Amino acid sequence: MPRNKAWYIIFFIWFAFACSGNKDNADKRVARVGDKYLYLSEVEDFVPNGVSTSDSTLMAEDYIKKWIQKELLIKKAEENLTPAQKDVAKEIEEYRNSLIIYKYKNELLAQKMDTVVSAQAIEDYYNEHKETFILNRNIVRAVFLKVPVEVANPDQLKLYCENKTDENFQELKEYCLQYAKSFDTFNDSWVGFSLVLNNIPEQIENQDRFLARNSFLEKSDSVYYYLVCIRDYKLAGQPAPVEYVSDQIKNLLLNKRKQAFLKKIEQDIYNEGMRNNKFDIYDVEK
Repeated sequence: MPRNKAWYIIFFIWFAFACSGNKDNADKRVARVGDKYLYLSEVEDFVPNGVSTSDSTLMAEDYIKKWIQKELLIKKAEENLTPAQKDVAKEIEEYRNSLIIYKYKNELLAQKMDTVVSAQAIEDYYNEHKETFILNRNIVRAVFLKVPVEVANPDQLKLYCENKTDENFQELKEYCLQYAKSFDTFNDSWVGFSLVLNNIPEQIENQDRFLARNSFLEKSDSVYYYLVCIRDYKLAGQPAPVEYVSDQIKNLLLNKRKQAFLKKIEQDIYNEGMRNNKFDIYDVEK
């Protein structure tokens, strides 16, 4: 595009946007490629409201350039491809058919497929395939505390953690709500030990040995007292607890159910078509 023409377009865009409320500008032509035109209303639809004039001008200029590039590419393709190569009717039909089948199946899945997976089904699948659920990292059930040093009572806190009664845990929660900077039970779920360690200024070189020998990990700095109460642990290489992989198993079971459901839909539709004489199969002589 000649430089003086480019500056004219930029000025025109700026002027048009400044006067965007003017109805006369609504169908102004902004650019042309061959016999196709880009109109100001299309550019205005692309540019969001509330941006500055300079930003809107830049966005509009970029949109126009990309529109020209796309139209020139289409024009070049039209000029250089054979009629057979430009015949995309079959591809369009196949894409449309695939899209409406996909939407129809998804609608049936949403309306009719049972998505409830019982705890017993998860347990049964786990027991049948336990060897496939091997841990690749150390995991723990733990409680993490971060308490200002001046109010920390390490012995009492460890006692709260060690005695796993509901009463002790409630007292621990009340203490932490009053004094702790951070308090986390990780939703009483299994969690990677390395993730827990991210909360503490302490490096554990041999996690396996540490977990085998310790129920607590405590550390202090000039400001805070840190405590991790390790209530249970599993090491990498061991079978994962069923609770740790329950979501994974649920997804596996739902995916199996989905495949079976879709296969049944296809077979039911085929059987219905056969009963109602909706299709014929012809013998073709060789």
